[in-house]
Amino acid sequence: MEEPRWLSQEQQEAWRNLVEVLVKVPAALEAQLQRDAGLTHMGYLVMMTLSEHPDRRLPMSHLARRACASLSRLSHVVARLEGQGWLRRERDRADGRVQIAVLTDEGFAKVVRSAPGHAETVQQLVFDRLTPAQARQLGKLAEALLKTP
Repeated sequence: MEEPRWLSQEQQEAWRNLVEVLVKVPAALEAQLQRDAGLTHMGYLVMMTLSEHPDRRLPMSHLARRACASLSRLSHVVARLEGQGWLRRERDRADGRVQIAVLTDEGFAKVVRSAPGHAETVQQLVFDRLTPAQARQLGKLAEALLKTP
């Protein structure tokens, strides 16, 4: 059996700092969105993703990929958003097996109202603490970490 590839001291410190970021930033974003908009972070992400499309609609499978969620989790989130009148589901006319998530006008207005507070929180938590060069490097690092091996 191979010897485990232990982390070096430098790697251990970097990893622990990253874990702390991965815990603290999402919790702070969730708290801000709950407090200011009555939305979960995932609910906001789903609505924001739909809002970026000209017709404000996407197949549920595409939306799940973009929101980094399972179809099951997305279905629960969409059901809650439907209950608020912010989303609706439709069957695809070309393929009745496909469900389409559609952002309603009320949902779009909710995203527009919620976005400034969310953007300010992201600025405070992340970008206000980085130089422009560090922000560019953060983007490159995130891209590298997200590539499939």
